[in-house]
Amino acid sequence: VAVASGKRKLVELEDTILRMLSEASGSLLDDEELVLTLQSSKTTSNEVQSQLAVSEQTEKKIDAAREGYRPCANRASILYFLLSDLARVDPMYQFSLDAYVGLFNLSLDKSTKSDDLQERIKSLNDYHTYFVYRSTCRALFEMHKLLFSFQICSKILQGAGKMDLEEYDFFLRGGQVFDKSQQPPNPCSDWMSEMAWDHITELDKLSNFRNIMQSFESNARDWAEWYRHPEPETPAARLPGEWENRCSELQRLIIVRCLRPDRIVFATTAFIVNNLGARYTEPPVLDLNSVLGDSTPITPLIFVLSPGVDPTNQLMQLSQQKEVTFNTIALGQGQSPHAVRLIDEGLQEGHWVLLANCHLMMSWLGELDKMIEAFPTRSPHSAFRLWLSSSPHPNFPIGILQRGVKMTTEPPKGLKANMTRLINNMPESKFSQCTKPHKYKKLLYAMCWFHSLLVDRRKFGNLGWNIPYDFNDSDFEVSELCLRLYLDEYEETPWDALKYLISEINYGGRVTDDRDRRLMNVYMDQFFSDDTINTPGHKLSSLSNYVVPEDGPLASYREVCAGLPQIDRPEAFGQHPNADIASQIEAGNSMLEVIVSLQPRTSDGAGMTPDDKVYALAGDLLELVPEACDIDEKAGDGDGSAMHVVLVQELQRYNKLLVTIRKSLSDVRKGIKGLVVMSSDLDAIFQKLLVGAVPPTWLSAYPSLKPLASWSRDLIHRWQQLMDWCDKGMPTVFWLAGFTYPTGFLTALMQTAARENTVSVDTLSWEFPIITQNESDLKTRPKDGAYVKGLFLEGAGWHHDNACLCEPEPMELIYNMPIMHFKPVETKKRGGKGFYSCPLYLYPLRTGSRERPSFMLNVDLKSGSADPEAWVKRGTALLLALAQQ
Repeated sequence: VAVASGKRKLVELEDTILRMLSEASGSLLDDEELVLTLQSSKTTSNEVQSQLAVSEQTEKKIDAAREGYRPCANRASILYFLLSDLARVDPMYQFSLDAYVGLFNLSLDKSTKSDDLQERIKSLNDYHTYFVYRSTCRALFEMHKLLFSFQICSKILQGAGKMDLEEYDFFLRGGQVFDKSQQPPNPCSDWMSEMAWDHITELDKLSNFRNIMQSFESNARDWAEWYRHPEPETPAARLPGEWENRCSELQRLIIVRCLRPDRIVFATTAFIVNNLGARYTEPPVLDLNSVLGDSTPITPLIFVLSPGVDPTNQLMQLSQQKEVTFNTIALGQGQSPHAVRLIDEGLQEGHWVLLANCHLMMSWLGELDKMIEAFPTRSPHSAFRLWLSSSPHPNFPIGILQRGVKMTTEPPKGLKANMTRLINNMPESKFSQCTKPHKYKKLLYAMCWFHSLLVDRRKFGNLGWNIPYDFNDSDFEVSELCLRLYLDEYEETPWDALKYLISEINYGGRVTDDRDRRLMNVYMDQFFSDDTINTPGHKLSSLSNYVVPEDGPLASYREVCAGLPQIDRPEAFGQHPNADIASQIEAGNSMLEVIVSLQPRTSDGAGMTPDDKVYALAGDLLELVPEACDIDEKAGDGDGSAMHVVLVQELQRYNKLLVTIRKSLSDVRKGIKGLVVMSSDLDAIFQKLLVGAVPPTWLSAYPSLKPLASWSRDLIHRWQQLMDWCDKGMPTVFWLAGFTYPTGFLTALMQTAARENTVSVDTLSWEFPIITQNESDLKTRPKDGAYVKGLFLEGAGWHHDNACLCEPEPMELIYNMPIMHFKPVETKKRGGKGFYSCPLYLYPLRTGSRERPSFMLNVDLKSGSADPEAWVKRGTALLLALAQQ
């Protein structure tokens, strides 16, 4: 300011002298005023010049001191832009610049002071980074906390130039192979999947991984040993040969990502611990007292809800501790005037107000936003707090989210946590109310177990439930009431009525999938039986830790729950240990997908821009994807049979798909070159191609979860099956997954059998004999039905000699099924003893979509040494296609 003021004064003096000179008349020496002004100007100018010299020196010192803090500015900018990116993960993750500046100012005040600049920078950066992490974590759902930590870690390392961007990009996206004709054969096919080999062959192209492909040929046994290590991400699992000493932390992470996707989350956690510290992997527990301390009367406190969670009771208890009046209202139609009245009263009298379920009244939240904005002008009472609760909603006002303190609420996870909560919430009066306490207590404990299993099975993904249901405490409370009333009413235990009420009505009212309902009934039959009451220590699972306790007071049941294992083994649910691996792979892949979606559109480590990548990729795909064919020329007139109709319809659908693909690829290339306008549709295709995903418009013919490379290869194989059918006649063995509508193909088989045997199609059903011969040995088609290949078995193993289900090998999640004969036979009794009615799905997303359900039919398979119910609990199913291969 002093420098600017001095320079301004010098300019003013010069202007004054010039004006007086221009206005002077006669001799200048005779103008006394001018002479005096010149003398005073000279004196003033000298004073200003000396002040300017001092000020400029001071300014340089300030600039130098400020420049010394540039590392803090860099760190602060990295963290702010990470926070702003979180809104793309979930619409409720909104953070304003003003709030962030407030966090930074607090960090300046609270971090350790030091006269040593480097120490001060380190303490400020360390404090501020963790302060941002801790403050943000309470606003994030559990599944996004590790993702946020990894983003902090990777961005800091990138900012310091300590992370190879090309390698980081490979870790996120992996490798995709579009044309396998040039790919070397997999030397470890007995344990390495084709997807993993694709990753390795692409990884070999990075400069720091040269010759890793050859090491799998020369050190196959060592790699297999590393692969089978329970914790390959730890130093205890040494990489084969030179790779142990050659690989950096990130490079080890990449190898884990390629070969052991189930360990991605664990390896990422270890990476964060090694680079930032363990505290960045241990998010703080939500403490409402702490949140309250960080809030002000003008700051709304927002609960972002998860299914089955209600924070009202916690708030009521906290308000009683603080001796504050607590008012709550559930928002809905016509509730806005009452909500406004409660807020006005709270502002004046210092009450707490909870507006619950804001997502049910989105139209009024704009008005609420204006009210909150006006809080500072209304001088609110110091004790007033406005609490809001809402499920995530994309249209929730950003203004409220950015002003407020956000907290996520999630139900407890794990069998022990759920069992403990249910038993602890049981009042003593209710527990001792039933007139048949011996039956009631044992069945109540079994029902707590039943509820906990249903809630926690979600973690197994497709192996848990086909549709994830939001079972909550009200389901349990109503079922407990039914149990108590029926036991009081009847001398003999009405098992059928209890099972139907609890499994089919109270819980089953939420269940919309028949396979999920079957699972629930299997659990209910196991837990609600005479054995539960009469057998001492009745086992609730194959594990010895979980049994029905003997009679005792409520306190003894709480002790039993407190002694349950902290970590739930899959066997407790009736699952195989492999089920944990499947859920871990899903968690790791979903985390990487989210991080990929957050990556900026900049050049990669090799210098290729996103436009360059997509342009080249679109060109490669145009070469690979076949052109549509002339159906009349290829398929001919045919014989009018149902099978020929299927062939023609499939060709029509694939033709339409191929035309769509080739046109969109051509248009994207033109758009990148600027020859056509890049419309929103083309940009959506561009974005999908950039991340190696399939554009949604290409999925209209058949659903798929495959990444772009394997989807493209799969499309070519599908088209080739139809071309072979046209050129060589009907195949001996059909690849069922190659049809856009496999159900249409099966219906045609049924119609053909009905016509040839002159029976009604309604009287036919399916048999599924297993064919032990190889495809090359089958020379003729069967008389009825068709031989079908390419089915995958999930959730079980397959015993080839006995042609029945068996326990899978460790880490073997998917088994290739032998050829099956889909054989139409006259209707018989389905299944029978020793057979598991195994559902067949189009692809791994078992729910499918509203337009295309994934379920096709039930296939009867021999259940082997286990009961069919065991495979129901495992979620065992057949799939036509996988998500990765």
